[in-house]
Amino acid sequence: MILQTTLSLAAAAAIINFWLAFRAGRLRAMHKIWHGDGENPLLMRRMRAQANFVEHTPFLLILVAVIEMTGKGGTWLALAGALYMTARILHAFGMDKGEPNLLRAIGFGFTMLVILGLCIVAVMISLGRF
Repeated sequence: MILQTTLSLAAAAAIINFWLAFRAGRLRAMHKIWHGDGENPLLMRRMRAQANFVEHTPFLLILVAVIEMTGKGGTWLALAGALYMTARILHAFGMDKGEPNLLRAIGFGFTMLVILGLCIVAVMISLGRF
């Protein structure tokens, strides 16, 4: 069984994680910070954006994979995953700003909504109601 949606989202996640690491790495090199955050506020936020991505994305990928394995996936599942990835990109750009902002809020909000929605679908499938 080929889990096309899961594979596509895993590839997208790897690319986004690379981009997040590159952004932090470029800032490290620019300021000659080789370990930690060097008390650089922007580097702290970029490191946190990547860590936040790494904390949430495994749950998305697990939920997508198990939903897809049940045969209950489809276009809606791919769109939910695409919404999640878009939200994580918006969140990363929002984290560049020191103060609360719309990009960060939208990114966080849609991240949580997608994961919560997939959790609900997974439970409904397990109960035979989806």
